[in-house]
Amino acid sequence: MAQKTKHLLHILTAQPVIPVVAVDSAAEGVELARALAAGGLKAIEVTLRTPAALDAIRAISSEVPETACGAGTILEPKQFDRAAKAGAKFIVSPGATVELLDAARSSDVPLLPGSATASELMAMLEEGYEVLKFFPAEQIGGAAFLRSIAPVFPALRFCPTGGVSMNNVRDYLALPNVICVGGSWVAPKAAVAAGDWAEITRLAREAVALRDGG
Repeated sequence: MAQKTKHLLHILTAQPVIPVVAVDSAAEGVELARALAAGGLKAIEVTLRTPAALDAIRAISSEVPETACGAGTILEPKQFDRAAKAGAKFIVSPGATVELLDAARSSDVPLLPGSATASELMAMLEEGYEVLKFFPAEQIGGAAFLRSIAPVFPALRFCPTGGVSMNNVRDYLALPNVICVGGSWVAPKAAVAAGDWAEITRLAREAVALRDGG
């Protein structure tokens, strides 16, 4: 577990924002990954919300090697296994079940499980997890919630996702227990559909600048 946590932290601490994307084809995923990487965002989460997701993860892993492509919206062990075989460098789930944790335990691919309550946080600590997804962040208390639990769970660090945007991202990144955020605003659906990769690269650069207070 320690080695997988180290690997996950290496990915998540490399940039302040992890783009959370859904793609309609493998080719679109490759172009999107290249545009984001050109702007400095070299880790992305491709969600399994479209039929093309696994093919996109496979293509990105092969054709955009500078990008650490993760798989998101993983709800069951079968999805975990398929994403890992497709080349996902990390797995993201909105929550955690016993079955999913068992699948993660037997895999070398690190899992970022979601947790949203004190009891869930305690359960994840018991399982050896110290890096968690906080989802849906804005809807379940936002930055204020994470600030309030920091003294109670000093070992935990979070990647808040859900409702995070340029309007509130600095509130999250200012917290000592937040290592990055997950966000879809860096890859707007309209820009992806139009193939406006220059705009996505611009948004990626803007997101990278957040680390320096930009």
